[in-house]
Amino acid sequence: MSFICYYFHWSQQEVESLDHATRRRWCEEISSINVSLNPSEQKKEKSILDFKRR
Repeated sequence: MSFICYYFHWSQQEVESLDHATRRRWCEEISSINVSLNPSEQKKEKSILDFKRR
């Protein structure tokens, strides 16, 4: 949720009102935008969705 709040400047309450699938879609959209704006040949960029919880 903080990922979406940070990039879109939405409040925690706004993000909490979204269902899980919608939050996940927005994370994918943000990650896609970041990769397209900041392509990297040497360093492989990762989506927030590529990180696993421990």
